[in-house]
Amino acid sequence: MTYLVGATLPSDPAGARFSALLRRDEILRLPGAHNGLAALQAKAAGFDALYLSGAAMSASMGLPDLGIITIEDVCFFIRQIARASGLPVLVDGDTGYGEALNVMHMVRAFEDAGAAAVHIEDQILPKKCGHLNDKKLATADDMAAKISAAARARRHLYIVARTDAAASEGLDGAVFRAKKYLAAGADAIFPEALTSAEMFREFAARVKAPLLANMTEFGRTPFFTAPEFQAMGYRMVIWPVSSLRVAAKAQEELYAALRRDGSTQAMLPRMQTRAELYGTIGYAEFEALDGSIAASIAPS
Repeated sequence: MTYLVGATLPSDPAGARFSALLRRDEILRLPGAHNGLAALQAKAAGFDALYLSGAAMSASMGLPDLGIITIEDVCFFIRQIARASGLPVLVDGDTGYGEALNVMHMVRAFEDAGAAAVHIEDQILPKKCGHLNDKKLATADDMAAKISAAARARRHLYIVARTDAAASEGLDGAVFRAKKYLAAGADAIFPEALTSAEMFREFAARVKAPLLANMTEFGRTPFFTAPEFQAMGYRMVIWPVSSLRVAAKAQEELYAALRRDGSTQAMLPRMQTRAELYGTIGYAEFEALDGSIAASIAPS
């Protein structure tokens, strides 16, 4: 049923539902969903929670992931994904959009938009994708102050502290920072851009907290499956930009075919049909809420 029928919406706060999922035995699988339609498709595939990537949001707006987008930009994406799917959403909060007061504002804005969880990273602006070179880090004390501010402001939001320190400060530096962020109030830790199974295992052995792994394509981390991450000691795994990459490649091929052929006919086998799209978005369910709308029949 649609989000317009209040009785069908989850009654518990999104953060509480996210925390409950983490209490299950199996690792929490968080596929990236870059818009409401992708969120519905991920839900239909059987996922219980979603991830909203800053890189995917930026790219979908035609921008690089350099900390350009704003809190209100992100809230636009949170609202559509949480509304469409009804699932708890972990949101990329970049560097928190400023210092302590900005972080507190971000936490409240994300909660109001429907987010279940947020991760905040210890880079400084201009920030970079975690798998790129020469990232600039905030001091551990400054990042801990942001985490403390986030924990003070939240009502139910689950807070994940991301550290990008492994590349420049080594595993010892990343572990030191992780423990400091946990003491400041983080619920979980996200060690970004680890480069081997040995690093993942050692970090998990040294940091006793729920841990998040990032399985992004074309990055520094080798490919691992969700069960492999679980065996290494991780409670969550994200595939942040996968849905956007697949959609962008398909669109690139569509436009090339249209330019070449002057027609989309060659791409029809790659397309979701009108009936399939209507089924995904619940077209008939929306129509049924208003008796003045005649039931639509997709042309065969």
